[in-house]
Amino acid sequence: MKDINTFISESLQQRIKNHSLRTLKPENSLVDFCSNDYLGFSRSKELKALFENELKNYPDYRLGSGGSRLLAGNHSFTESLENKIAIFHDAESAMIYNSGFDANVGLFSSLPQRGDTIISDEYIHASIIDGIRLSHASRFVFRHNNLTSLEHKLKLAKGKIFIVVESVYSMDGDEAPLKEMVKLAKQYNAALIVDEAHAVGIFGDSGRGVVHELGLCNDVFARIITFGKALGTHGAAILGSSQLRSYLINFSRAFIYTTAAPFLNHLAIQCAYVYLKSRDHQSDIHQRIKLFRQSIKAGPKLLDSRSAIQIIVIPGNNKAREAARLIQQEGFDVRAILSPSVAAGSERLRICLHNHNLTTEIKNLCELLNRIL
Repeated sequence: MKDINTFISESLQQRIKNHSLRTLKPENSLVDFCSNDYLGFSRSKELKALFENELKNYPDYRLGSGGSRLLAGNHSFTESLENKIAIFHDAESAMIYNSGFDANVGLFSSLPQRGDTIISDEYIHASIIDGIRLSHASRFVFRHNNLTSLEHKLKLAKGKIFIVVESVYSMDGDEAPLKEMVKLAKQYNAALIVDEAHAVGIFGDSGRGVVHELGLCNDVFARIITFGKALGTHGAAILGSSQLRSYLINFSRAFIYTTAAPFLNHLAIQCAYVYLKSRDHQSDIHQRIKLFRQSIKAGPKLLDSRSAIQIIVIPGNNKAREAARLIQQEGFDVRAILSPSVAAGSERLRICLHNHNLTTEIKNLCELLNRIL
């Protein structure tokens, strides 16, 4: 017991020494330039009214699901919702998971097997890495968005081959060269899997994602989409073939051995999709992205991105944290991303733009950043 407590204490002290200790912070009254609520759905009064009106049609709803979906937790409403999600995203099927983390762990821990090869971008999401570790497949990492590096790994791959990328990367805001990756996947008989967590709602017709925008739905083996970002609710889904859905029902432990999300959550997701299709939310967010990039004078510190994620690199944990503190003092909720979350020397400010950000708020933030930088 003493050894365990010593280990915990020493680990935390090391984080304090490196200026990288994470702590939880309560909600605040600052202007939101931090959350993943890109379209403002989580705070939308219109979406909330839509949800409350729709809820009246289900007076006997239960607060909990009662079990896993293979036991008492399945509902015809959930299966109907999955079908609607699949149709919207031009996929054969959709399988809902309780979170994006669950979806990634559930997919990558069950589909690749020992003797197979998973080739992932070096900036891939942590939940995908955790899923890969549980798969016992071999893992190769290629340099970020580097097609030459990817092809080199493909030439070394054995067994069934999976290429794993994000369409929009959460810590850089840039995009994978998906068209070129599709060509490589076909050439080497590999399955391309794309995490669209930060693309859904932002890109493509009515926010269907980058894969749909590029016309690659039939060329990508599977897509992971999340509802807790631009759609403002909670949960995730894996898009793919009906056969893949059946496989996940039978072999994905993150799906099989967890209590299903409650009806209220799935109703909120359905309403979010209705609201997503109700008007052109995408033009609004892209106008704000354009305004920000036109107003900021950060030079090469500002990474290239057409997404709602805008990155200003400020090397060093202390410098990045101090910049965020100065910005927060002026009323804007901008957070520093520190190592080890990103590589040492690439610490940054991660600025998320939203449809609920006023034009004046964006301009004022840019004026402040221009002074600080």
